[in-house]
Amino acid sequence: MSVIQEVIAKVKQIDPDQPEFHQAVEEVMETLEPTTKRHPEFVKANIYERIVEPERSVIFRVPWVDEKGNVRVNRGFRIQFNNAIGPFKGGLRFHASVNLGIIKFLGFEQTFNNALTTLPMGGAKGGSDFDPKGKSDGEVMRFCQAFMRELFRHIGPETDVPAGDIGVGGREIGYLYGYYKKIRNEHTGVLTGKGLEYGGSVIRPEATGYGTTYFAAEMLATRGLDFKGKIVAVSGAGNVAQYAVEKVNQLGGKVITLCDSSATVVDEQGIDAKKCRYVMELKNVKRGRIKEYADKYNTACFEGASVWDVIRDQGIKVDIAMPSATQNEIDASHAASLVKNGCICVAEGANMPSTPDAVKIFQENNMLYAPGKAVNAGGVATSGLEMSQNSMKLTWTREEVDKRLLIIMKSIHKACVETAETYGKKGDYVTGANIAGFIKVANAMLAYGVV
Repeated sequence: MSVIQEVIAKVKQIDPDQPEFHQAVEEVMETLEPTTKRHPEFVKANIYERIVEPERSVIFRVPWVDEKGNVRVNRGFRIQFNNAIGPFKGGLRFHASVNLGIIKFLGFEQTFNNALTTLPMGGAKGGSDFDPKGKSDGEVMRFCQAFMRELFRHIGPETDVPAGDIGVGGREIGYLYGYYKKIRNEHTGVLTGKGLEYGGSVIRPEATGYGTTYFAAEMLATRGLDFKGKIVAVSGAGNVAQYAVEKVNQLGGKVITLCDSSATVVDEQGIDAKKCRYVMELKNVKRGRIKEYADKYNTACFEGASVWDVIRDQGIKVDIAMPSATQNEIDASHAASLVKNGCICVAEGANMPSTPDAVKIFQENNMLYAPGKAVNAGGVATSGLEMSQNSMKLTWTREEVDKRLLIIMKSIHKACVETAETYGKKGDYVTGANIAGFIKVANAMLAYGVV
């Protein structure tokens, strides 16, 4: 059994109830086999086993009071996975599905995601099984304050800098940061995704969606293609999906799908700029359901189905797929239907949205496919830029931040392509992203000795 396989087997043995974490570890570690021969120093220092173990796992109780005066209890998490190249950095997810295994998978992925940005940020993730949907502003505020009453002791601008993720948008970041500022009596860059009025960066809300689209454009360019005239399927209806739609429109593509947990809408005419603004108002302000889009614009609506279910079952042609909802949303049957329906490119806006079997199908059919850790790195990259602005007490213009974001996404794409070729896997973005991120973190860990 190889060193890599021993590490994978041990992870499954000691954490048998964490399938998402197993999946993430397997996906990364199996592509690292070539590094064991080229870097015997990593084997000797047992870097491979050390890198799959979090630096610190914090689990805590979050009691709060609902509008009826009832005391409710949720569980909070912060997994500080690896800080070899910089302070821990990664989002907070508030969703009913949150558990230890999911947060560990996200923190592990974030380690390599952040390394690829070229910025000095380690990997972490956190959150709670609290679901903001259907809660009043007062309930969300009280939960966020209760959550921060414990989290504050584990974070700081040079220690761990959380951000938003699923279920944690501008409202939640505001409540979290406001309470941190109150109990610590300091105004620091301890959270990113803040409002512009209190230290946030322009382009941060747009960054993950914009970055995903910039990366996809670089992928298409390797085959002499671009977004002009292409039919694009985007899943989700949150921050990433919204701004992916906006940027695809700017680059000449036509997005025809969006979804949330209740339904998928298909707009064959395209979700243009006006419709996109409506979606932003619907989801960010009214906190409504995507079905209301179908009612307003008289489009097809498929309740209880994902974008990929609809494409498979209805035989809808798409050129480019941008899964931007959640983990494992595309399975083998969805992947096969995308191939059949003419899809040439899959760029992951979400974290690990494609199952291993789906990825295998994409690669076997010579599709342009790149994993979320590379494609969606624009969000955390711009969080890093927000940290820089906070440290210098400066505010950059929209044009400057967008320019820096584009440069970062181009550099990530270049690193993936060149690393894949160096290790004998030309055109394999998965191998390229994993090895490029790993080498940077592993070299830093090696330099520190056994710590």
